[in-house]
This record gives sequence, structure tokens and C-alpha cells, in this order.
Amino acid sequence: MNGFSKILVANRGEIAVRVMRTARELGYRTVAVYSEADSSALHVEFADEAVCIGPPAAAESYLRAEAILEAARRTGADAIHPGYGFLSENSDFARACVEAGICFIGPPADAIELMGSKRLSKLAMLAAEVPCIPGYQGEQQDDATLLKQAAAVGFPLMVKASAGGGGRGMRLVLEPSELAEQLKTARSEALNAFGSGELILERAVLEPHHIEIQVFADNHGNTVYLGERDCSIQRRHQKVVEEAPSPFVDAGLRERMGTAAVEAAQSCGYRGAGTVEFLVDGERNFYFLEMNTRLQVEHPVTEEITGQDLVAWQIRVAAGEVLPLRQEDIKLTGHAVEVRLYAEDPRQQFLPQTGDIKVWAFPQRSGLRVDHGIAAGQTVSPYYDPMLAKLVAHGESRDDACRKLASALQDTALLGVNSNKQFLENILRHPEFLAGNATTAFIEQHFSADPSMDEAAPAATTLAVAALLNSASHTGEVQGWQNPAGAGYCYQLATATGHYEVSLQQLPSGYEAMIGEQRIGLSLVSMSATSAVLIIAGIMFSVRFYREGNMLWLDDGSGHWQIEDLTQAPAAAVAGAGSGEVKASMDGAIVAINVAVGDQVVAGQTLVVLDAMKMEHPLKSGVAGTVAALNCAVGDQVSARQLLAVVTASEEA
Repeated sequence: MNGFSKILVANRGEIAVRVMRTARELGYRTVAVYSEADSSALHVEFADEAVCIGPPAAAESYLRAEAILEAARRTGADAIHPGYGFLSENSDFARACVEAGICFIGPPADAIELMGSKRLSKLAMLAAEVPCIPGYQGEQQDDATLLKQAAAVGFPLMVKASAGGGGRGMRLVLEPSELAEQLKTARSEALNAFGSGELILERAVLEPHHIEIQVFADNHGNTVYLGERDCSIQRRHQKVVEEAPSPFVDAGLRERMGTAAVEAAQSCGYRGAGTVEFLVDGERNFYFLEMNTRLQVEHPVTEEITGQDLVAWQIRVAAGEVLPLRQEDIKLTGHAVEVRLYAEDPRQQFLPQTGDIKVWAFPQRSGLRVDHGIAAGQTVSPYYDPMLAKLVAHGESRDDACRKLASALQDTALLGVNSNKQFLENILRHPEFLAGNATTAFIEQHFSADPSMDEAAPAATTLAVAALLNSASHTGEVQGWQNPAGAGYCYQLATATGHYEVSLQQLPSGYEAMIGEQRIGLSLVSMSATSAVLIIAGIMFSVRFYREGNMLWLDDGSGHWQIEDLTQAPAAAVAGAGSGEVKASMDGAIVAINVAVGDQVVAGQTLVVLDAMKMEHPLKSGVAGTVAALNCAVGDQVSARQLLAVVTASEEA
């Protein structure tokens, strides 16, 4: 038995907090590691001890194996849990832990290495007679060989990076004429993302269900599966909604897939938690996709329907214990659904967001679970993945779970940074999703025109509420009004979509707002520092908000709005649509400057490229004209809304 007493969690955010919570319940002391950007993060506060391991960039902190091992030595941690992401599937790190005499709470390094290669893992699965998609996974990687093999595989086909995931280095090729160019771009992307340009080819399974099986193995020859998860709702190959069990999988298919997943784990000498992912076609034929050699982001839905703590299982297996249950003892009860709450703006092509969290609150209800690592006052930085929290609902039926989760999302307040909350709510209430028919093509086929992704202006009611809250925030009374009735005030409000004039007049029964030709009657029933109760059209409802200076962050049920009060600003600022100012969309690093002072540019031309949250963001000129100033250089770290460039508009513009 491998005894240990102190666990270092080599991760951050919600998964670090979640692992520490179970470790503490089992009596283990915990150690957090953190970057300079995370010094006040929740996982640091939650741990018994914490060690700073470097600057904000992940490559200089959370991905530095030697810094993490040194933190373990300094604190006396004799076990390391990697969470997911970062070093969790790094076989060299797993080996280094063992060599340092530290228990790695995860699978053996050889299993991580094998399953980390799509090409090698597929060869292993074929040898183990696990069903695989027809394709090419050979060593010969020259274009001539790949073009020849693609013809044998047939079209449509998928080009995939062997070393990676998350949709990077992946291309759907419909026609042979497209293949050469797609091979080139996939190889380049794979090389940049994973350090390997190795590719595999697979026959495309169009509109499949993405089903994964949770497996567990111990050191005593026992391997079990704990049902399946349906992860078919995806955007750009990234999971959005996960649920267990799958509405598409029947008992017979579950047993066949579970048996295949166990065989896959046993074939590579697996230990601990793992997930075998399959694509399932409309006729319920299933094909091996990949094996993730770690705990999955979506593991809570399996915990909810089995009543088991999978992190506790991981720790017990790593300590040398036998699996807590045999296959026949594992029962699935009810249904669970999970969504991932991201700091991103669906109205701007899901652009990752940075900034300070002003309000964070979620309901406490039976059947609702929220895994998170954030708090009000915390800064969402550009250095890490933008996922902030996971909301999970468990119910007796799928309808119960979906209804609970949608309602909980609606009552969750996240103000200060834009999020995908409204996007998730609308998915959970979509008829096609509720019918259980969703495939990986759901968003493209049924959801591409959803209002949550619309860049339209805020509704008139939203502007009316904003004007009233701006007036009442300081004193609870409308600013500047002395008369009990008949007084009025005109507000100039600005959002990312434009500038708006709102006239607000006090009436004996409440207020009337006028936006253009539209009149809206509203009453303010009560107000606290972050919430208000109002009446519009005879309906009483509540909104969440936060006000700081001239900025108002508002969630009125139609999305997250950041509204600036420009009433006292100079007239030119209010009328400044099409400004020549180019500002940073979020905190990040400047990686390219495409122009020089004096250059002539056109509206929409990219001037500066910002790297933030693992993505490059082109910053474009809003007008045609001449570059008058550049206030940044390549390599600079910049803040959100920082002025980077100025373009003087041409007279023709």
C-alpha cells in the first residue's frame, strides 16, 4: 500500500478546489500552487498551505514541472493530484513524480504516453479489437502517402492531429480537391499547438453522438465502468453541455460500450480514472475516438447518478486500495446535466473576457451543485482557460434535471465580465435538446440564430431599467429631482452596440421612460446594493446589477450588459460612433503590430494582434484614415480598454 498524508494539487480554479475538498474530507492535508496572477484565488485560500510557482503565464508557472516538484519537496507533500489540463496528461511529469518519490494520483506514465497519441492509441485499440473508425494511422507522414491513403479511406474524412485534442489540428474534408491544403493547415496548427505535426486520417462520421464511458482500474486487476456521459452538444469541438445517462443509449448499447471501454483500459495496464470516448452513428454503431487519461471536466454528472465521489476513488486507488465497488454493484439513479460557465461573449463570436468579478451568486437548492473557484472581487485574467464554474443539476428524470438547471442558471448572478449564461439557458430550453435528439451538429443546425449570439442593441426595457438604476443607485431616490411629480431627466447611455438617449420622467405612480418613440412605464419597488425589484407592464420581477462610477453592469434576464453613463461627458464622446481609437478588448500581450505611424488604413483593417486566453485577437480600425499614434510594442502586456492606436479619419470617411 502506498501511504501518503499530504496532497499537492497541481492545478488552479474550480478543479483545484474540488479536489482539495474531497482530500480534506478524507483527512489529507492539502497544498495549493499558484502563479503571481492567482495570489488571491479561491483555491489558494482553500488549501492548508500554498506556494507561488512563477509569473502569470502558464508556461512559466502551472506548466513548470520542476517548480511544482520543488513546491512538493518544500511542503513535504508526498502525493500530487494533477486535476485536468496543464500537466495532467504529461507522461514525463508522471515519471518525474515517481522518480522523486512522490505518488502521482493518476495512471502509469506508459499508459498516458500511449493514449496521448491518437495514432498509437488507435493501433493499440485495433489490436485489442475495440471498434475503431476506418482510417489511416501509419508512420509514413509525407503528403503523397496521406493523399493516397485518403483515397482508400474515402470522403468525407477527418484529418486529425495525433498528439492533441480540443479541435486543434482537426479538419473535415468533404472533397478530394480540398485535401492538400487542409493537410498543410492541420499539420501547421498541430505543430504549433502540440509540438508534433503527426496526423491521422479517419472516415468522417457525420452528425454523430459523442458518448464517453467512465472507467476505473486499481492495482489488483479490477476494472469497472460507471455508465456513460453524452457530450454531443459542442461548439467548435468543445463540449458545452454534458449529461448522464445519455438519452440516446439503451441498456444493451451501454453494456457493449462499457465492455469495450474496460478492454481498452486493460489493454494498456491502466490504473485510476480514465474516460474512453466514442462516436456513435444513427444506427448505434460505436467507434473508439480517444482515451483521456485523467479526470474529466464533466465527471460530476457521473458522480450524481452513481452516488460516488470519483476523486475519492482516485485517491484510494493511488494509495493502493481495491476499487470500492464491483461492476454489479454500480447502479445509475436519475439523470444529471452539467453546463460550463465561461467568461466569454457569445455576442462577439465567443470572445474570451477579462476583468473584475463584481457579483457572483448562485442559488442553494436540492439537486443543484456548483463547482467553482471564483469570488466577487477576483480578476479574470487573460492567462488561463476562461471556464469559471460548472453548474450541475440532478433529478429523477431528464426533464426534471434540465428544468432545474435552466432555472438555476437564470437565478445565477455573474456581473463584471460577459459570460455564456444566456446561451446555456437557451440551449437547455430548446425543443430539440429537450427531445433528446441532439447530435454534434445541434448548434449549427438548430441554434446558430439564437438571440443569445445576436449583436443587437439592448432592448428598450433594458435601457429604461438602466436609466432608473443609474438615477437611484446612490440615494434610493432619482438623482436631481425635487418635485414629487412631473420632473424629468435625460440620460445618454452607451453599450458595445452604440449610444442611446433615454428620457426618464417621474409620474405619480412611478416613472416613464422614452427611448425613441417607445414609452415604457416602470416602478421601483425596492433596491439593495446589487439587486432591485421593479414593475413593468404590471409584472414584478428582480434584476441583478452593480454600479461603479459611471459604469453599470446589469443582468435583467436578457443577458449581461455593461452600460456606461455618458450624460455628463462631452458631446463629442457621446457622438463618437466609428471612433478612430483602437483599444485592447481584454488584458493580454501584444504579439503583432501590422502598421506604422503614417500608414493609410481602411475600416476593418487589423492594426494590432492581442494574445489572450490561449487565443489571438485581431484589433481593427473602426474608420478609414491615417495611423496617427501607436501606443504599444510587440511583447507589451496591456490592460482591457487600454488605448493602443489612434487613426485620424479621412475626409471621405
